[in-house]
Amino acid sequence: MPGGDQEPGRYYVGVDVGTGSVRAALVDQRGTLLAFADQAINKWEPQFNHHEQSSEDIWAACCIVTKKVVQGINLNQIRGLGFDATCSLVVLDKQFRPLPVNHEGDSHRNIIMWLDHRAVSQVHRINNTKHSVLQYVGGVMSVEMQAPKLLWLKENLRETCWDKAGHFFDLPDFLSWKATGVTARSLCSLVCKWTYSAEKGWDDSFWKMIGLEDFVSDNYSKIGNQVLPPGASLGNGLTPEAARDLGLPAGIAVAASLIDAHAGGLGVIGTDVRGHGLACEGQPVTSRLAVICGTSSCHMGISKDPIFVPGVWGPYFSAMVPGFWLNEGGQSVTGKLIDHLVQGHAAFPELQAKATARCQSIYAYLNSHLDLIKKAQPLGFLTVDLHVWPDFHGNRSPLADLTLKGMVTGLKLSQDLDDLAILYLATVQAIAFGTRFIIEAMEAAGHSISTLFLCGGLSKNPLFVQMHADITGMPVVLSQEVESVLVGAAILGACASGDFTSVQVCEEPGVGRGNSPVCHGPSS
Repeated sequence: MPGGDQEPGRYYVGVDVGTGSVRAALVDQRGTLLAFADQAINKWEPQFNHHEQSSEDIWAACCIVTKKVVQGINLNQIRGLGFDATCSLVVLDKQFRPLPVNHEGDSHRNIIMWLDHRAVSQVHRINNTKHSVLQYVGGVMSVEMQAPKLLWLKENLRETCWDKAGHFFDLPDFLSWKATGVTARSLCSLVCKWTYSAEKGWDDSFWKMIGLEDFVSDNYSKIGNQVLPPGASLGNGLTPEAARDLGLPAGIAVAASLIDAHAGGLGVIGTDVRGHGLACEGQPVTSRLAVICGTSSCHMGISKDPIFVPGVWGPYFSAMVPGFWLNEGGQSVTGKLIDHLVQGHAAFPELQAKATARCQSIYAYLNSHLDLIKKAQPLGFLTVDLHVWPDFHGNRSPLADLTLKGMVTGLKLSQDLDDLAILYLATVQAIAFGTRFIIEAMEAAGHSISTLFLCGGLSKNPLFVQMHADITGMPVVLSQEVESVLVGAAILGACASGDFTSVQVCEEPGVGRGNSPVCHGPSS
């Protein structure tokens, strides 16, 4: 049973920092989302494959959305606050002021984003060491992880950034520090992106081998020598200054954070499916694959024992669900790829105009247009001659090859709206085949997966969901509460508050699971 007193009218705030926006939600004890707000955040691309953001800009957006979702609420009923964010790298000096991560010296831009690929030569050198820590990231480190980015800063911005740096934070940990003044890091961030081991801690030999012995000599104070599990309560809770910024009561519990995809995984993987006639009812949670699909797609599978999957990150112990090992597959910039191909097509202005005239999103319009042009044949036959290889930003899993590029084959001279719709369909299918490729690699290594649980922005697209069901041959379960990432963040706050004894208890039926799942099966 849930631990702690469960009086009605207790609320939790979840804040999710994605690639393009910050979102916040007010959530009750059953996991029902009561209020929602979002705010766009700035991104800079000073040169190709360099992607930067501002921690000050992101914190300001957090303050705007949090104030919005608690309007009209008795603030004394708010019990906890949880953050999740992209695994981007935040750089601050010894006085916690922003430092530039760019050649222009603009200290406002002090974040290297997760999708930044500037550190290609650094990651190749790291992988050539064949160090034993690499076995816990699928055998090959990704350029999107933090070690290559840190090495790039040391080698390229020594005077303006590296020598002045006092703190390197994963973005989720920056947010919890900003709220509490506590520099403790989340086990999730450090295990998944920094080579930390939940069992052994930091490996001195790795950092020395790759040329970042600086961290060893100062006992890892710049990157984290106090590590807490996600959902643990930080310090004395929300500081008075942060409380004023966020419009929340000082002293409420603030949780150790999660990476955004992991918050989504936490929000859906424990979904109560009893009584809905689903095939996965009664099957172990380890048979579920959580697919968090937005700007990119992440594939989260958990196991009781460590499973090593070539090209798939992990196994990470207790990085998402305490006591379970996590494997994380992924496809870089899937949502961005769909936007890129659709917006770059000659018929895009026509699409925009027609969608606007119908008061539809461009993707709702494209889905209905595909239904019109498929006629009597199955939808998949529209792409019999058109194929997309989706690795426009490299392959994260399971090939783990950042040098791969995208491809479209089967193009014709025509460029009308039908061609655009079919290209869109082929792109969605290619992403679904990428998910199938990851599942096959995970199952070959020892996972047994039978059901997909989708969340994130792309899970709101019926075509995306159906293609995943058709191409994997597996049922797809969606939570009725579509904002699973925000529910996951709020679960952290609920756990930190002491109202629930653990993250797993927060996920029990009737506690954060107040919404019914919806299942989509493969087409006949």
